[in-house]
Amino acid sequence: MRGKSRRRAHRPWQDAEPRDVTRLAHGGARKESRRGVEWFVRDIPAGRAEKVYRCPGCERDVPPGEAHLVVWSAEHLFGDEAAVRDRRHWHTHCWRLS
Repeated sequence: MRGKSRRRAHRPWQDAEPRDVTRLAHGGARKESRRGVEWFVRDIPAGRAEKVYRCPGCERDVPPGEAHLVVWSAEHLFGDEAAVRDRRHWHTHCWRLS
């Protein structure tokens, strides 16, 4: 290819603004605030909901096959490992009402 200039391919990732890596660092969870407390919240799609959990919002079961949320403290007194151990599965509507 003599005589033709070679241009570098455009790489959109080079132009992008830095992204918030919080979701990557916490298993895809987003950070939310409830009553002045920070929480990590992760969506669980229906296809990945395989067990029965007890929703702390309504004290009813979250059955297998139902999309819901997993929530844990972003400010746990005993650190991240303890926060993940203490995570709870919420109905999406119960979390929104909390």
